[in-house]
Amino acid sequence: MGGKLSYTTVMLAGLATVACPYSDLLSSRRGIAISGGGGGADGPNALSFNVQPSSANAGDIITPAVQVTVRDSLGAPDTSFALSITVAVSVNPVGGNLSGTRSIVPVNGIALFGDLVVDRSGSGYVLQATAPGAAPASSASFNILAP
Repeated sequence: MGGKLSYTTVMLAGLATVACPYSDLLSSRRGIAISGGGGGADGPNALSFNVQPSSANAGDIITPAVQVTVRDSLGAPDTSFALSITVAVSVNPVGGNLSGTRSIVPVNGIALFGDLVVDRSGSGYVLQATAPGAAPASSASFNILAP
């Protein structure tokens, strides 16, 4: 019976390893290797808006500053991400132009866009954040008011 118990234990351990969503963390050297998140082998990154764009007057800086975070496969900020995050208008109800610094390399996984301006008033603008190797994100809609 000892042989059957060992065989069953090995089979269950093998099934658990195959079914484990973190199986890439298992190592043939001394058990489990602890790994951070991040892109590449650990899985894809994704962008998210931490601070959404708010309504502003046409030609004025959007405040507070729009903040975009790149998150690793575990949902934590990817502090090692070193590629530029770019924001652009994805829904543009009246053909407004977005100006300011639109591409920023994040610091500790966070990109702060502190000087964004839309030049034409309209309702329902939406920004989209993109970066190489990361799933894009869309902001909530916001309005640009007549000055």
